[in-house]
This record gives sequence, C-alpha cells and structure tokens, in this order.
Amino acid sequence: MQSILKALHPNIKGSLWMLGMVVSLCLLAVAARELSSRHGPFEIQIMRHSLSLIFLIPFILKYRNIRTIKFPLQLLRNTSHFCATSGWVIAITLIPLSEVFAIEFTTPIWVAVLAVLFLGEKISFPKIVSLLFGIIGIIIILRPGFNVVGVGTLIMIFSAIGFAITNTTTKALTRHDSLISVLFWMSAIQLPLSLIASLFKINMILLEDIPWVLLIGLCGILSHYSLTKAMQLAEASLVNPVDFLRLPLISILGFYIYQESIDIFVIIGALIIFLGNYYAIWNESKRNKLN
Repeated sequence: MQSILKALHPNIKGSLWMLGMVVSLCLLAVAARELSSRHGPFEIQIMRHSLSLIFLIPFILKYRNIRTIKFPLQLLRNTSHFCATSGWVIAITLIPLSEVFAIEFTTPIWVAVLAVLFLGEKISFPKIVSLLFGIIGIIIILRPGFNVVGVGTLIMIFSAIGFAITNTTTKALTRHDSLISVLFWMSAIQLPLSLIASLFKINMILLEDIPWVLLIGLCGILSHYSLTKAMQLAEASLVNPVDFLRLPLISILGFYIYQESIDIFVIIGALIIFLGNYYAIWNESKRNKLN
C-alpha cells in the first residue's frame, strides 16, 4: 500500500490530501452542530484546541521545531482565526450548513481585496473578474428583497473576512515557520483566547458528547494539515476544484441528518463564486509558468 502511494503523481497525492480536508471540514461542521445544543462556541473551541495540542505531542517530540520568529504575525493570524471560527460555529447553529460553506467560498475574494487595500498589490483583470463573480454569487445566495438576510448570514460573512486575514497571514508565516510550528501556535494562542472568552467556564461533557469532542479535535487539526500538504504537493489550480466537493457533501449531510432543504440558489451562487476563484487561480498559475 505504501509503495502504491509513493508511486502516485504529486498532483494525485495533492488532490487526495485536499479531499481529506473536505471530509475533515464537513465532519467538523457536523460535530460542532451536535455539540452546540449543550456547549457554546467558545467551549467548543476549548475542546478543539486542547485536543489538538495533545494530538500534536508526537510530532513536536519528533521534529522539535515549534519556534517562531514572527510571533506578532502569529498573534494576528490566530486572533483573526479565533474570531472567524467562533463566528463559523455560531453560524452553523443559525443557518443551513450548505449556506455556511457557500459563504465561506468568498474567502479568496476577501483575500484579494485585503491584499489591494493593505499590501498595495495591484488589482489585475482576473481578480476583477473573480470579485464580480463573487458579488453575483453572494447576491444569488442571499437574494436581498426576496429573502430576509438573518444574523447568521451576516456573522458568516464577517467570518469569511476573518478567514481571509488568516489565509493572508498564514502565507507569510509559512515562509519562516514550519508547519508543526504554525499548528502548535494556532492552538497555543487560541486555547487561552477561548478560555478567556468563555470566562473559564465549560459545561460538563456527557458520555454521548465524547465521540463528537474527539472528532472536533481530530478534524480541526487534520483540515489544516491536509490543506497545507495539498498545496505543497500540487498546484493550487489543480487541487482547488476538489474543495468545491464540500458543498454537495455538506448539503447531503444536512439533508439526511438535519432534514435541511437543498437550496438550488445556494448551489448556483456557490458555483459562480467558485468559478470566479478558480479563474483567478488558473491565471496566476499560468502566469507563474510563463515567468
């Protein structure tokens, strides 16, 4: 089995790791929804990051490389990620899972906007196309004038902006810090933030909670690890399409587990957002090959 995996092309390996991220995030959403009836969003964060640190111990002992030379950047990354994830958990309890994931697909668009506003990057034609597709997709999903835009939807939009800040700072961090270091500081910073936000209070974990708690911790760290490995092994333009599988998968889970209706407008809007994102990534990849 190991020899077969080694023989696979890096692009296939990258796609498999991306699929691992898709499954991890879908299971993470279901676990968070299951725990949300008895535990608040900050309590769920405490569970996630406590277990993540435990799961990381063997890797820390093996590689012994958790130092960071960009601690202020780690602090910014993890504060934004903490706020975004807390909003994500809240949104999961207020709106359908498919809508949460569809709005999350706008994150690359916000990354482009932030890069122009704060990093002085020039906005290229592909990024303009991506932005326009994103706006059209969001309008289709929200349908203002036909639907009431609820609190959960607004929270998820702000969470997508928070994830954009996280992604931008992560890209800068990985130039200096190892993957294990980034994962370690994620939990080492966000665990205290979660404890403070929850006022150091956590409801008793019941026996039926334990599988979901373990799933939260495991999938929380696996999603980040899988995404990083996918991007290391293959080009973003090749593995990014796999990410769109999140939407049909979470829609199916939401339908069968929570009897959530599958909204065709959410699917169409998310597809348009995704196409805009993919167009920008494909053009960037093409330009890099020419250079």
